[in-house]
Amino acid sequence: MDNLADLVFKLVEAARNHEEYRDKECINLIASEGLKSPAVKQMLCLAADLEGRYAEGENDREGHVKKRYYQGQKYMTLIENYATDIMKNLFNCTWGDLRLVSGTHANLATFKGLSTAAKNRKMVVTPLSCGAHISHDYAGLAGSVLGLENINHVYNFEEFNIDPDKSADVIRAAKPGIVTFGGSLFLFPHPVKELKEVCDEVEAYVAYDASHVLGLIAGGEFQDPLKEGADFITSSSHKTFPGPQGGVILGNAKDQRMEKAIKAIQFAIFPLSASNTHLGRLPAVGIAALEMKLFGAELAKQTVKNAQTAGQYLYENGVKVVCPDKGFTRSHQIAVDVCDFGGGKKIAQDLEDANIILNKNLLPYNNQNDRDNPSGLRIGFQDVTRRGFKEGDIKHLCDLMLSVIKGKRKPSEVKEDVIALKKEFNQVKYGFQSVEEAVSYVSKA
Repeated sequence: MDNLADLVFKLVEAARNHEEYRDKECINLIASEGLKSPAVKQMLCLAADLEGRYAEGENDREGHVKKRYYQGQKYMTLIENYATDIMKNLFNCTWGDLRLVSGTHANLATFKGLSTAAKNRKMVVTPLSCGAHISHDYAGLAGSVLGLENINHVYNFEEFNIDPDKSADVIRAAKPGIVTFGGSLFLFPHPVKELKEVCDEVEAYVAYDASHVLGLIAGGEFQDPLKEGADFITSSSHKTFPGPQGGVILGNAKDQRMEKAIKAIQFAIFPLSASNTHLGRLPAVGIAALEMKLFGAELAKQTVKNAQTAGQYLYENGVKVVCPDKGFTRSHQIAVDVCDFGGGKKIAQDLEDANIILNKNLLPYNNQNDRDNPSGLRIGFQDVTRRGFKEGDIKHLCDLMLSVIKGKRKPSEVKEDVIALKKEFNQVKYGFQSVEEAVSYVSKA
């Protein structure tokens, strides 16, 4: 028991230390991590009982609960239906499913469902080396779990984007059942509109992984995939979309072809890949969607502006930021090549020692066999933007980063300045401070 008590003590201490370290002492620039408002956090607490409940069953073509196999569902059914409808309203679509427990799960169900509906196991994807998520790749769930045959889009390194003309030739030649867009290193809108016609020509479903940019789409600062021709959006709900961790699939049940696909995706969710669907997050997803409906445009605009400001400032101060001729980015993130300063692995660790948290990242032109030491960094600005950073604050933050990157100051010295800067931004903007405030706002509106 002494050893067990020691373990429990250390567990509790580590949890407390993490909250203080990452929330109070570090500046977060991880491109795949969002920031929940106090209202969303409160909603998670108010829905605590849901965390232990089950709701296995079937949904209808509007994404509403159709049939459940457990009792005690009367309020759980309403919660799922309401949260789904709020998301559908935000993204102006007719069907959605929030039962997915992650963005990867959303991809799993969508790729499985669409390959079944199309009766075609070929899928055209962005190359993993060029920013696709591992779940799209033959080495990840698409290939190793689902057994799909991956064919790569042609990628233009200079544009940091899919080449629409050459990829059209690939799609015509491969005749896939699915064509995917979106990814993890995602600087510019993908050519959905440009390739929609050829996708229709070969009768391929179009899936768009919006995990990184869902909040920007909600705010109207990125492309609108559904309007441009995507059949389905898959996404996580906790990156630029500032909700709790989870997943979502969105689409329009506009014809028999799409209804067939939706039915296949729903079957891939349950019974194929989900049982307990982590219901406790659904009310909070709805509150996050409300916040994006009301404040998403302003938040998305400032997020992109901050990312572009950082790209320009770092570039002007001697750091290689990709795509200077394209304004560096149109999303929440920038890609930086720090090979001249020791490489991505070294600089990411040095910045972590200064309490600036970001991640090393493989760039398309790097040695793909040396993934542990790429030349790149991926830097995201959705967290600091929601804390209230504007362009001047971003430049100050970049100065702190530059002092570490260029070796002008020790990370331990910069760390003190980072902690002091973080204390100036201790509130969450572009959202509600409580559930009561959210309810009061919509009641008055």
